Amino acid sequence: MGILTSMLAVHLENGRVEMRDQPRPPRPEGFALIRLLCGGICNTDLELQRGYYSFAGTPGHEFVGEVIEADSPAWVGRRVVGEINLACGACEWCRRGLGRHCPRRTVLGIVNHPGAFREYLTLPERNLHALPDALPTERAVFVEPLAAACEILDQVALPCSAEIAVLGDGKLGLLIALVLNAYGHHVHQFGRHAEKLEIARRAGVTTEAAGGTLPDMAYDWVVDATGSPEGLRQAVRMTRPRGTVILKSTVHGLVGVDTAPVIVNEITLVGSRCGRFEPALDLLSRNLVPVEELISERLPLADAPRAFERAAQKGVLKVLLRE
Repeated sequence: MGILTSMLAVHLENGRVEMRDQPRPPRPEGFALIRLLCGGICNTDLELQRGYYSFAGTPGHEFVGEVIEADSPAWVGRRVVGEINLACGACEWCRRGLGRHCPRRTVLGIVNHPGAFREYLTLPERNLHALPDALPTERAVFVEPLAAACEILDQVALPCSAEIAVLGDGKLGLLIALVLNAYGHHVHQFGRHAEKLEIARRAGVTTEAAGGTLPDMAYDWVVDATGSPEGLRQAVRMTRPRGTVILKSTVHGLVGVDTAPVIVNEITLVGSRCGRFEPALDLLSRNLVPVEELISERLPLADAPRAFERAAQKGVLKVLLRE
């Protein structure tokens, strides 16, 4: 029997999600060829479907895979996760350790590098993180979004036991609340879905339905993870003078905001995106964040069109694509 040279891949274009047979990708020098074990659909994937970045191709950047081929034999057979930014390694930003902001970078499943929702993918070996044998695959698939939640801790010097408001109870909002809670902060999460807020409440987060009027100027630290154009305006209103708003929402289109209260109240706005994987791996390995409670459904890769439909439904959290 000959070696299979084709594979099944998700293709997203003009709002449509379909499955295609594609050639197995070649492995450039310095890259690993990885067999997909599990992938997670996130809000960014859904925004790509709606037209973000005018995307066409294979999405997917939350994944766990098994290395099939690599320059370094030590990687072969290992379960891995991978950082999604493929930096050039030579520019000023890369030399300063800011490869995630490299102007020449490509981004797995988002910008000019086919994503993880296919049977085989490629990533530079330097982007890979080997997984501990004891860490289950369905926990490990949360490393990338959990790292994005942990990025707040690298960007903002939070005092011990800070009181922090988190707006939004979607996947990322819950992960942010759970991470900040695990680090000992007093988190007050506002959301619209009682069953989602219950996940955070069980972990020790104070939760509140956001259907009514939100408090004005009540917090020094506010995280907007609503995924809504209105979220930034709400966050600014809730922030005390000289407080800080951390922006975590990825929204397709322009977001309007009245800058007067930002200027008058001297509010700091912090954009926050990807994060280091090490803190996320540590939290998952020590079982400090109950990520399994965010899994709504598991479907095979071949059912990706149905999985995207399911992920876009109201109240659904993480939908996983399995091998």
